[in-house]
Amino acid sequence: MKQVKGESLERKDGVVLAAPLSLDGNDSDSDYKTPNIIRRILSLLGAVRPGSDLTRLQATFLSPDLLVRGKKTFYQLSCVSLILQLPPQFNIPKSQLQLYGESVYCVRSDMLSRCAEEVTPLGRLVAVAAWNISTLRPLPFGVAPYNPLLGETHHVSVGSLNVLVEQVSHHPPVSALHATDAKHNIEIVWCQSPIPKFCGKDIKPPKYISKMQTYYALCSHIETEVVGKRQIKLVDKNETYVANSPKLIIRFLPFSSVEWIGNVIIRCQETDLEAQLSYRGNSFWPRPSVHRSIKGKIVRSSTSETIYDIDGHWDSVMVKDVRNGKQTTIYNAKETISGLKTPTLKDPKAVSTSESSLVWGEVSRAILEKRWDKARECKNEIEERQREIARERKLKEEKWIPKHFTVFHSKESGWDCVPNNNVVAPAPIVVID
Repeated sequence: MKQVKGESLERKDGVVLAAPLSLDGNDSDSDYKTPNIIRRILSLLGAVRPGSDLTRLQATFLSPDLLVRGKKTFYQLSCVSLILQLPPQFNIPKSQLQLYGESVYCVRSDMLSRCAEEVTPLGRLVAVAAWNISTLRPLPFGVAPYNPLLGETHHVSVGSLNVLVEQVSHHPPVSALHATDAKHNIEIVWCQSPIPKFCGKDIKPPKYISKMQTYYALCSHIETEVVGKRQIKLVDKNETYVANSPKLIIRFLPFSSVEWIGNVIIRCQETDLEAQLSYRGNSFWPRPSVHRSIKGKIVRSSTSETIYDIDGHWDSVMVKDVRNGKQTTIYNAKETISGLKTPTLKDPKAVSTSESSLVWGEVSRAILEKRWDKARECKNEIEERQREIARERKLKEEKWIPKHFTVFHSKESGWDCVPNNNVVAPAPIVVID
Protein backbone atom coordinates (compact mmCIF):
# COMPACT_ATOMS: atom_id res chain seq x y z
CA MET A 1 0.00 0.00 0.00
CA LYS A 2 1.40 3.41 -0.98
CA GLN A 3 1.72 6.09 1.66
CA VAL A 4 0.74 9.66 0.83
CA LYS A 5 1.68 12.66 2.88
CA GLY A 6 0.62 16.17 2.09
CA GLU A 7 -2.21 18.61 1.76
CA SER A 8 -5.20 17.38 -0.22
CA LEU A 9 -7.25 20.50 0.47
CA GLU A 10 -7.67 23.31 -2.03
CA ARG A 11 -7.23 27.02 -1.31
CA LYS A 12 -10.57 28.82 -1.32
CA ASP A 13 -11.90 32.32 -0.97
CA GLY A 14 -10.00 33.70 2.02
CA VAL A 15 -9.62 33.28 5.76
CA VAL A 16 -12.62 33.98 8.02
CA LEU A 17 -11.95 34.22 11.77
CA ALA A 18 -14.97 34.28 14.08
CA ALA A 19 -14.89 35.43 17.69
CA PRO A 20 -14.05 32.83 20.36
CA LEU A 21 -16.85 31.34 22.43
CA SER A 22 -17.74 33.72 25.22
CA LEU A 23 -18.09 33.00 28.93
CA ASP A 24 -21.65 31.69 28.61
CA GLY A 25 -20.75 29.37 25.74
CA ASN A 26 -22.06 31.53 22.89
CA ASP A 27 -20.10 32.95 19.99
CA SER A 28 -20.18 36.73 20.22
CA ASP A 29 -20.48 36.91 16.41
CA SER A 30 -23.50 34.62 16.42
CA ASP A 31 -26.78 36.47 16.73
CA TYR A 32 -28.76 33.82 14.87
CA LYS A 33 -31.02 31.36 16.65
CA THR A 34 -31.16 27.62 16.23
CA PRO A 35 -34.47 26.91 14.44
CA ASN A 36 -36.86 24.03 15.10
CA ILE A 37 -34.81 22.63 17.95
CA ILE A 38 -37.59 20.26 19.08
CA ARG A 39 -37.83 18.65 15.66
CA ARG A 40 -34.04 18.29 15.58
CA ILE A 41 -34.05 16.53 18.95
CA LEU A 42 -36.81 14.13 17.87
CA SER A 43 -34.94 13.44 14.66
CA LEU A 44 -31.81 12.49 16.54
CA LEU A 45 -33.62 10.29 19.04
CA GLY A 46 -35.45 8.41 16.30
CA ALA A 47 -32.24 7.54 14.45
CA VAL A 48 -30.33 5.73 17.18
CA ARG A 49 -30.57 3.01 19.81
CA PRO A 50 -28.98 2.87 23.24
CA GLY A 51 -25.30 2.04 22.81
CA SER A 52 -25.22 3.13 19.16
CA ASP A 53 -21.94 4.42 17.75
CA LEU A 54 -22.56 7.99 16.58
CA THR A 55 -19.19 8.74 14.98
CA ARG A 56 -20.81 8.51 11.53
CA LEU A 57 -24.23 9.84 12.51
CA GLN A 58 -26.20 11.81 9.96
CA ALA A 59 -29.33 13.73 10.80
CA THR A 60 -32.69 12.03 10.35
CA PHE A 61 -35.70 14.28 10.19
CA LEU A 62 -39.20 13.22 11.21
CA SER A 63 -42.50 14.51 9.96
CA PRO A 64 -45.30 14.92 12.54
CA ASP A 65 -48.70 13.62 11.33
CA LEU A 66 -51.85 14.43 13.25
CA LEU A 67 -53.98 11.51 14.43
CA VAL A 68 -57.45 11.77 15.97
CA ARG A 69 -58.87 8.99 18.15
CA GLY A 70 -62.32 9.95 19.42
CA LYS A 71 -61.92 13.12 21.47
CA LYS A 72 -58.16 12.74 21.82
CA THR A 73 -55.47 14.02 19.49
CA PHE A 74 -52.09 12.37 19.02
CA TYR A 75 -49.02 12.88 16.89
CA GLN A 76 -47.44 10.21 14.73
CA LEU A 77 -43.79 10.67 13.71
CA SER A 78 -43.01 9.43 10.21
CA CYS A 79 -39.44 9.09 8.97
CA VAL A 80 -38.94 11.15 5.79
CA SER A 81 -35.18 10.90 5.28
CA LEU A 82 -32.21 9.03 6.66
CA ILE A 83 -29.24 10.71 4.99
CA LEU A 84 -29.64 14.46 5.51
CA GLN A 85 -26.44 16.23 6.51
CA LEU A 86 -26.46 18.68 9.42
CA PRO A 87 -27.59 21.98 7.85
CA PRO A 88 -25.41 25.09 8.38
CA GLN A 89 -28.11 26.73 10.53
CA PHE A 90 -26.89 24.39 13.28
CA ASN A 91 -23.19 25.17 12.86
CA ILE A 92 -21.14 27.77 14.66
CA PRO A 93 -18.80 29.42 12.12
CA LYS A 94 -15.66 27.45 12.97
CA SER A 95 -14.17 23.97 12.95
CA GLN A 96 -13.75 21.67 15.95
CA LEU A 97 -9.98 22.11 15.48
CA GLN A 98 -10.39 25.83 16.14
CA LEU A 99 -12.25 25.10 19.38
CA TYR A 100 -9.40 22.83 20.50
CA GLY A 101 -6.89 25.54 19.66
CA GLU A 102 -8.91 28.32 21.28
CA SER A 103 -8.93 26.48 24.60
CA VAL A 104 -5.12 26.89 24.62
CA TYR A 105 -4.44 30.26 22.98
CA CYS A 106 -7.60 32.25 23.79
CA VAL A 107 -7.33 33.40 27.40
CA ARG A 108 -7.49 36.81 28.99
CA SER A 109 -5.36 35.83 31.98
CA ASP A 110 -2.16 33.94 31.15
CA MET A 111 -2.60 30.84 33.30
CA LEU A 112 -0.22 28.73 31.23
CA SER A 113 2.92 30.71 32.02
CA ARG A 114 2.13 30.46 35.75
CA CYS A 115 2.64 26.70 35.50
CA ALA A 116 6.32 27.31 34.75
CA GLU A 117 6.77 30.32 37.04
CA GLU A 118 5.71 28.61 40.28
CA VAL A 119 8.69 27.91 42.52
CA THR A 120 7.63 24.62 44.17
CA PRO A 121 6.46 21.33 42.61
CA LEU A 122 3.20 21.60 44.58
CA GLY A 123 2.61 25.13 43.33
CA ARG A 124 3.22 23.99 39.75
CA LEU A 125 0.74 21.11 40.07
CA VAL A 126 -1.92 23.49 41.41
CA ALA A 127 -1.25 25.86 38.49
CA VAL A 128 -1.46 23.00 35.96
CA ALA A 129 -4.76 21.85 37.48
CA ALA A 130 -6.17 25.39 37.26
CA TRP A 131 -5.02 25.74 33.65
CA ASN A 132 -6.55 22.36 32.79
CA ILE A 133 -9.90 23.51 34.22
CA SER A 134 -9.72 26.65 32.07
CA THR A 135 -9.49 24.58 28.87
CA LEU A 136 -12.92 22.96 29.45
CA ARG A 137 -15.08 25.82 28.22
CA PRO A 138 -18.88 26.05 28.50
CA LEU A 139 -20.49 25.05 25.20
CA PRO A 140 -23.79 26.12 23.57
CA PHE A 141 -26.69 23.71 23.16
CA GLY A 142 -28.22 23.10 19.73
CA VAL A 143 -25.27 24.08 17.55
CA ALA A 144 -21.98 22.39 16.65
CA PRO A 145 -18.68 23.21 14.93
CA TYR A 146 -17.78 21.75 11.54
CA ASN A 147 -16.37 18.23 11.58
CA PRO A 148 -12.68 18.61 10.63
CA LEU A 149 -11.53 17.17 7.33
CA LEU A 150 -8.68 14.70 7.14
CA GLY A 151 -5.45 16.69 7.02
CA GLU A 152 -7.09 19.93 8.12
CA THR A 153 -4.89 22.10 10.36
CA HIS A 154 -5.18 25.17 12.56
CA HIS A 155 -2.12 27.29 13.38
CA VAL A 156 -2.19 30.34 15.68
CA SER A 157 0.31 32.26 17.82
CA VAL A 158 -0.16 34.44 20.88
CA GLY A 159 2.95 36.07 22.32
CA SER A 160 5.66 33.39 22.55
CA LEU A 161 3.12 30.53 22.42
CA ASN A 162 2.66 28.80 19.04
CA VAL A 163 -0.20 26.31 18.64
CA LEU A 164 -0.73 23.77 15.84
CA VAL A 165 -3.67 21.35 15.55
CA GLU A 166 -4.12 18.67 12.88
CA GLN A 167 -6.90 16.20 12.07
CA VAL A 168 -4.86 13.01 11.83
CA SER A 169 -7.79 10.61 11.28
CA HIS A 170 -11.32 11.03 9.97
CA HIS A 171 -12.95 7.66 10.78
CA PRO A 172 -12.59 7.49 13.69
CA PRO A 173 -12.09 11.23 14.26
CA VAL A 174 -8.72 11.91 15.93
CA SER A 175 -7.20 15.34 16.51
CA ALA A 176 -3.61 16.07 17.58
CA LEU A 177 -2.36 19.31 19.12
CA HIS A 178 1.19 20.56 19.61
CA ALA A 179 2.09 23.86 21.26
CA THR A 180 5.45 25.27 22.32
CA ASP A 181 6.44 28.36 24.30
CA ALA A 182 10.18 28.99 24.10
CA LYS A 183 10.05 31.90 26.55
CA HIS A 184 8.54 29.82 29.36
CA ASN A 185 9.95 26.41 28.30
CA ILE A 186 6.53 24.81 27.93
CA GLU A 187 5.41 22.11 25.50
CA ILE A 188 1.85 20.77 25.14
CA VAL A 189 0.90 17.59 23.28
CA TRP A 190 -2.69 16.35 23.00
CA CYS A 191 -4.16 13.43 21.12
CA GLN A 192 -7.94 13.16 21.36
CA SER A 193 -10.63 10.98 19.81
CA PRO A 194 -14.27 11.70 20.74
CA ILE A 195 -16.45 8.57 20.89
CA PRO A 196 -20.15 9.52 21.20
CA LYS A 197 -22.79 7.05 22.38
CA PHE A 198 -26.56 7.43 22.63
CA CYS A 199 -27.89 6.73 26.11
CA GLY A 200 -31.55 6.33 26.97
CA LYS A 201 -34.42 3.97 27.58
CA ASP A 202 -36.52 2.75 24.68
CA ILE A 203 -40.27 3.09 24.95
CA LYS A 204 -42.34 1.17 22.42
CA PRO A 205 -45.07 3.13 20.64
CA PRO A 206 -48.63 2.81 21.90
CA LYS A 207 -50.81 0.22 20.14
CA TYR A 208 -53.22 2.86 18.88
CA ILE A 209 -50.42 4.42 16.79
CA SER A 210 -49.91 1.54 14.41
CA LYS A 211 -47.81 3.40 11.87
CA MET A 212 -45.21 4.71 14.27
CA GLN A 213 -41.81 4.14 12.67
CA THR A 214 -39.58 5.09 15.57
CA TYR A 215 -39.16 4.84 19.34
CA TYR A 216 -39.20 7.51 21.94
CA ALA A 217 -36.28 7.63 24.36
CA LEU A 218 -36.77 8.67 27.97
CA CYS A 219 -34.26 11.03 29.65
CA SER A 220 -31.98 10.51 26.65
CA HIS A 221 -28.62 12.11 26.06
CA ILE A 222 -25.45 11.75 24.03
CA GLU A 223 -22.41 10.78 26.08
CA THR A 224 -19.10 11.53 24.38
CA GLU A 225 -16.03 9.88 25.82
CA VAL A 226 -12.87 11.78 24.87
CA VAL A 227 -10.25 9.06 24.48
CA GLY A 228 -6.57 10.01 24.60
CA LYS A 229 -4.33 12.02 26.84
CA ARG A 230 -3.23 15.60 27.37
CA GLN A 231 0.39 16.30 28.25
CA ILE A 232 1.98 19.52 29.43
CA LYS A 233 5.75 19.50 29.77
CA LEU A 234 7.73 22.01 31.83
CA VAL A 235 10.95 21.44 29.93
CA ASP A 236 13.48 23.15 32.22
CA LYS A 237 11.91 21.50 35.27
CA ASN A 238 11.96 18.06 33.62
CA GLU A 239 8.31 17.58 34.63
CA THR A 240 5.52 16.07 32.51
CA TYR A 241 1.89 16.32 33.60
CA VAL A 242 -0.47 13.79 32.01
CA ALA A 243 -4.24 14.18 32.16
CA ASN A 244 -7.35 12.54 30.76
CA SER A 245 -10.57 14.34 29.80
CA PRO A 246 -14.08 14.23 31.30
CA LYS A 247 -17.05 13.16 29.20
CA LEU A 248 -19.08 15.68 27.24
CA ILE A 249 -22.79 15.16 27.88
CA ILE A 250 -25.41 16.60 25.52
CA ARG A 251 -28.71 16.18 27.31
CA PHE A 252 -32.09 16.44 25.59
CA LEU A 253 -34.58 15.29 28.22
CA PRO A 254 -35.92 16.19 30.75
CA PHE A 255 -34.04 19.46 30.08
CA SER A 256 -31.49 20.50 27.46
CA SER A 257 -27.87 21.15 28.42
CA VAL A 258 -24.26 20.63 27.39
CA GLU A 259 -21.84 19.90 30.21
CA TRP A 260 -18.59 18.24 31.18
CA ILE A 261 -19.05 15.30 33.56
CA GLY A 262 -16.64 12.73 34.96
CA ASN A 263 -13.35 12.22 36.73
CA VAL A 264 -10.01 13.67 35.68
CA ILE A 265 -6.60 12.75 37.03
CA ILE A 266 -3.61 15.02 36.41
CA ARG A 267 -0.44 13.19 37.39
CA CYS A 268 3.24 14.17 37.48
CA GLN A 269 5.40 11.10 37.92
CA GLU A 270 8.58 13.13 38.52
CA THR A 271 7.17 14.93 41.58
CA ASP A 272 4.91 12.12 42.90
CA LEU A 273 1.94 14.50 42.90
CA GLU A 274 -1.50 14.30 41.31
CA ALA A 275 -4.76 16.24 41.18
CA GLN A 276 -8.03 14.31 41.26
CA LEU A 277 -10.99 16.27 39.86
CA SER A 278 -14.67 15.34 39.66
CA TYR A 279 -16.92 17.30 37.29
CA ARG A 280 -20.63 17.22 38.01
CA GLY A 281 -23.42 18.48 35.79
CA ASN A 282 -26.78 20.15 36.16
CA SER A 283 -28.98 18.69 38.87
CA PHE A 284 -32.69 18.14 38.20
CA TRP A 285 -33.59 19.56 41.62
CA PRO A 286 -31.92 22.84 42.67
CA ARG A 287 -28.88 21.86 44.71
CA PRO A 288 -26.29 24.67 44.59
CA SER A 289 -23.59 22.47 46.12
CA VAL A 290 -23.86 19.98 43.23
CA HIS A 291 -24.98 22.12 40.27
CA ARG A 292 -22.08 22.07 37.74
CA SER A 293 -19.58 21.64 40.55
CA ILE A 294 -15.89 20.75 40.46
CA LYS A 295 -14.59 18.90 43.48
CA GLY A 296 -11.44 16.94 44.22
CA LYS A 297 -8.10 16.93 45.97
CA ILE A 298 -4.36 17.08 45.45
CA VAL A 299 -2.49 14.10 46.84
CA ARG A 300 0.88 12.40 46.90
CA SER A 301 0.57 9.53 44.43
CA SER A 302 2.65 7.04 46.39
CA THR A 303 0.89 7.48 49.76
CA SER A 304 -2.52 8.98 48.80
CA GLU A 305 -1.87 11.68 51.41
CA THR A 306 -4.24 14.61 50.83
CA ILE A 307 -2.50 18.00 50.66
CA TYR A 308 -5.26 20.24 49.31
CA ASP A 309 -9.02 19.89 48.94
CA ILE A 310 -10.49 21.31 45.73
CA ASP A 311 -13.99 22.79 45.70
CA GLY A 312 -15.96 25.08 43.44
CA HIS A 313 -18.09 25.32 40.34
CA TRP A 314 -17.44 25.75 36.63
CA ASP A 315 -16.89 29.50 37.07
CA SER A 316 -14.79 29.59 40.27
CA VAL A 317 -12.56 26.99 41.94
CA MET A 318 -10.65 27.12 45.24
CA VAL A 319 -8.10 24.95 47.02
CA LYS A 320 -7.93 24.53 50.82
CA ASP A 321 -4.78 23.53 52.65
CA VAL A 322 -5.83 20.61 54.85
CA ARG A 323 -3.19 21.51 57.46
CA ASN A 324 -4.27 25.06 58.25
CA GLY A 325 -7.58 25.52 56.41
CA LYS A 326 -6.26 28.39 54.25
CA GLN A 327 -8.30 28.84 51.06
CA THR A 328 -7.02 30.21 47.75
CA THR A 329 -8.91 30.86 44.51
CA ILE A 330 -7.07 29.15 41.66
CA TYR A 331 -9.55 29.72 38.83
CA ASN A 332 -12.01 32.50 38.03
CA ALA A 333 -13.82 32.10 34.71
CA LYS A 334 -14.72 35.77 34.42
CA GLU A 335 -11.08 36.81 34.69
CA THR A 336 -9.84 34.05 32.39
CA ILE A 337 -12.31 33.41 29.54
CA SER A 338 -14.40 36.57 29.24
CA GLY A 339 -13.66 39.39 26.81
CA LEU A 340 -11.58 37.11 24.60
CA LYS A 341 -9.97 38.62 21.50
CA THR A 342 -10.59 37.32 18.00
CA PRO A 343 -7.45 36.09 16.18
CA THR A 344 -6.27 38.27 13.31
CA LEU A 345 -4.56 37.44 10.03
CA LYS A 346 -0.98 38.73 10.09
CA ASP A 347 0.52 37.12 6.97
CA PRO A 348 -2.04 35.97 4.35
CA LYS A 349 0.64 34.50 2.05
CA ALA A 350 1.90 32.15 4.79
CA VAL A 351 -1.49 30.57 5.49
CA SER A 352 -1.53 26.85 4.73
CA THR A 353 -4.08 25.52 2.25
CA SER A 354 -5.21 23.14 5.03
CA GLU A 355 -5.90 25.93 7.56
CA SER A 356 -9.37 25.57 9.12
CA SER A 357 -10.31 29.22 8.81
CA LEU A 358 -9.43 29.08 5.10
CA VAL A 359 -10.93 25.67 4.28
CA TRP A 360 -14.27 26.64 5.84
CA GLY A 361 -13.97 30.38 5.08
CA GLU A 362 -16.78 30.61 2.54
CA VAL A 363 -19.13 28.61 4.74
CA SER A 364 -18.35 30.74 7.80
CA ARG A 365 -18.82 33.98 5.89
CA ALA A 366 -22.19 32.84 4.59
CA ILE A 367 -23.31 31.74 8.08
CA LEU A 368 -22.30 35.08 9.62
CA GLU A 369 -24.21 36.86 6.84
CA LYS A 370 -27.17 34.44 7.24
CA ARG A 371 -27.02 33.40 3.59
CA TRP A 372 -28.13 29.85 4.33
CA ASP A 373 -28.44 28.61 0.75
CA LYS A 374 -24.90 29.78 0.01
CA ALA A 375 -23.60 28.22 3.26
CA ARG A 376 -25.25 24.89 2.44
CA GLU A 377 -23.89 24.94 -1.10
CA CYS A 378 -20.32 25.65 0.05
CA LYS A 379 -20.45 23.11 2.85
CA ASN A 380 -21.76 20.37 0.55
CA GLU A 381 -19.05 21.16 -1.98
CA ILE A 382 -16.29 20.81 0.63
CA GLU A 383 -17.64 17.57 2.05
CA GLU A 384 -18.29 16.00 -1.34
CA ARG A 385 -14.77 16.88 -2.47
CA GLN A 386 -13.38 15.08 0.58
CA ARG A 387 -15.49 12.01 -0.11
CA GLU A 388 -14.18 12.01 -3.67
CA ILE A 389 -10.57 12.24 -2.45
CA ALA A 390 -11.20 9.37 -0.01
CA ARG A 391 -12.62 7.20 -2.83
CA GLU A 392 -9.62 7.94 -5.05
CA ARG A 393 -7.22 7.13 -2.22
CA LYS A 394 -8.98 3.81 -1.61
CA LEU A 395 -8.87 2.85 -5.28
CA LYS A 396 -5.14 3.61 -5.41
CA GLU A 397 -4.60 1.76 -2.11
CA GLU A 398 -2.94 4.83 -0.62
CA LYS A 399 -2.57 5.23 3.13
CA TRP A 400 -2.91 8.71 4.57
CA ILE A 401 0.07 9.92 6.62
CA PRO A 402 -0.36 13.03 8.83
CA LYS A 403 2.00 15.89 8.01
CA HIS A 404 2.85 17.14 11.50
CA PHE A 405 2.46 14.07 13.74
CA THR A 406 3.34 10.41 13.95
CA VAL A 407 0.25 8.63 15.26
CA PHE A 408 -0.03 5.36 17.19
CA HIS A 409 -2.98 3.23 18.24
CA SER A 410 -3.38 0.14 20.38
CA LYS A 411 -6.29 -1.57 22.06
CA GLU A 412 -4.64 -1.16 25.45
CA SER A 413 -3.73 2.53 25.39
CA GLY A 414 -5.84 3.93 22.55
CA TRP A 415 -4.58 6.83 20.44
CA ASP A 416 -1.29 8.63 20.98
CA CYS A 417 0.94 10.88 18.90
CA VAL A 418 4.42 12.34 18.70
CA PRO A 419 5.03 15.70 16.97
CA ASN A 420 7.33 15.47 13.95
CA ASN A 421 9.04 18.70 14.95
CA ASN A 422 10.37 19.71 18.37
CA VAL A 423 9.16 23.30 18.04
CA VAL A 424 6.01 24.82 16.57
CA ALA A 425 6.86 27.69 14.22
CA PRO A 426 5.25 31.14 14.59
CA ALA A 427 1.88 31.27 12.85
CA PRO A 428 0.47 33.64 10.22
CA ILE A 429 -2.64 34.01 12.41
CA VAL A 430 -2.09 35.74 15.75
CA VAL A 431 -3.93 36.82 18.87
CA ILE A 432 -2.70 40.24 19.95
CA ASP A 433 -1.91 40.42 23.68
